[in-house]
Amino acid sequence: MYRFSQFFRLMKISWVLVSQGLDELILASHLFRPLRFLKIIMPWTWVTRRTSRGARIRRALEELGPIFVKFGQILSTRRDLLPDDIAVELAKLQDQVPPFPDAQARQIIETSLGCRIEEVFADFEATPFASASIAQVHGATLQDGRKVVVKVLRPGILPVIRRDISLLYIIASKIERYWAAGKQLRPREVVQEFEKTLLDELDLMREAANANQLRRNFLGSSLLYVPEVYWEYCRRDVMVMERIHGIPISQIDRLREASIDLKTLAEHGVEIFFTQVFRDSFFHADMHPGNIFVSDDGQYIAVDFGIMGTLNATDQRYLAENFLAFFNRDYHRVAQLHVDSGWVAPNTRVDEFEAAIRTVCEPIFDKPLKEISFGQVLLRLFQTARRFNMEVQPQLVLLQKTLLNIEGLGRQLYPDLDLWDTAKPFLESWMREQIGPKSFLRHLKENAPLWAERLPQLPNKIYDLLEAAKDGNLKMELKPEQMQQLRREIRRANRRSFGAIVGGSLLVSAAVITALDGYAPTMLGNLPLGSWLLGSLGVIILLAAWPGDPD
Repeated sequence: MYRFSQFFRLMKISWVLVSQGLDELILASHLFRPLRFLKIIMPWTWVTRRTSRGARIRRALEELGPIFVKFGQILSTRRDLLPDDIAVELAKLQDQVPPFPDAQARQIIETSLGCRIEEVFADFEATPFASASIAQVHGATLQDGRKVVVKVLRPGILPVIRRDISLLYIIASKIERYWAAGKQLRPREVVQEFEKTLLDELDLMREAANANQLRRNFLGSSLLYVPEVYWEYCRRDVMVMERIHGIPISQIDRLREASIDLKTLAEHGVEIFFTQVFRDSFFHADMHPGNIFVSDDGQYIAVDFGIMGTLNATDQRYLAENFLAFFNRDYHRVAQLHVDSGWVAPNTRVDEFEAAIRTVCEPIFDKPLKEISFGQVLLRLFQTARRFNMEVQPQLVLLQKTLLNIEGLGRQLYPDLDLWDTAKPFLESWMREQIGPKSFLRHLKENAPLWAERLPQLPNKIYDLLEAAKDGNLKMELKPEQMQQLRREIRRANRRSFGAIVGGSLLVSAAVITALDGYAPTMLGNLPLGSWLLGSLGVIILLAAWPGDPD
């Protein structure tokens, strides 16, 4: 049952579409198709049709509010999917949303900081130089002369977002109920993730902390610069940070005039993305062109840290292995990884899934980026995977969005960029660090204090467990998803156990041969060398069978 506020919001959306001359969207629906003739007699169509369709779409999104503006921002990076006139207009949503009055901005700042604005800033620019869907940014100068930017949250934004989110939940529930593939899409979980992301953006203290973390991750790096946060002037609805100067990454002509190598710039963008995801597991998830600048020496400068993404160790590992398998065209490995990770049902036939993935992916290799549309590839992959009951992974939504943004930036900077050759060496190096001897020693060192603390408690815990089992008080309950995870762990453990048995047998054999040295001088010829070879092979197999990061 719709609440009155939701009903009136739906009416508002319909009215905005009509008033901006987009009523063909409504009249194209199955319900209203018989009424399409009404377009001829609607007086507003005689005026609005004179404006370009891109401008009408942009104005409609601006009028509908921040969630719709965010949608337009994402679309604006996909020039391969949109006509040029629409893409150009939607690009204005990145930092040209109509600002709120200067008087409101001053009042918010003074209320938050608890003092007059003149006591903090020697100069404050009344006109914002950037205005987005959630906040706007003013230039200012601190009393000590430091140039800063002041980000101010839009007044009354929270009720608007909650209202539109409630509508998205309604739409998601209808999708789950009436569309056959709705449950696989998990739309309610996706909306829940989107809601969390938007609400996080409303806390500028969180954004300041995100900026500080990213700055620390790339401190001293020549690839990316993150402005400094001035914590003494940061509040939940106000944030003050260092003012940076650079060329907007969307202004290609200015980049060329500054003699910046666009090919190198595009490759650095890919490297920054993979570094954030796989080295730090902390990535900028709102990388549209309005948030990226380039310094005179070709260094990226990032702003707007309201949306950041993270991955757990399991998803991080599976993603890296998936990327490498794709780059190596090992479609069997891709299919197996999807089963092992639980992204498709455990009873999926790997050979059939492998053939379906090969059909989608094989045509895209050996092509420059300008000839590849990842949007179309993802769409075809999803359509194919639906046959195998593949579910949307909400925790990966931000990563997918960021990948699409990276593709959009790559197309604008250097359409011939070879994404595979750029990313593959980085991922191979990362995987070697994760599964090699260095990783084993690093985890040993990291976990040694924990083991030292818990080992003395182990005998008592084992005794308590055995006593509970003896008295019949030991109970174990597993949920269905835990059972699936357990099955996957058993399969992995079986593979590791086989490697451990083989490696251990070789080590024992080496020891026996060494012990027999002098008693059977003809055995294997040079006994010390044979022992050494068998022992070395055993150690290699044992290391290969050693488990990686715990889930």
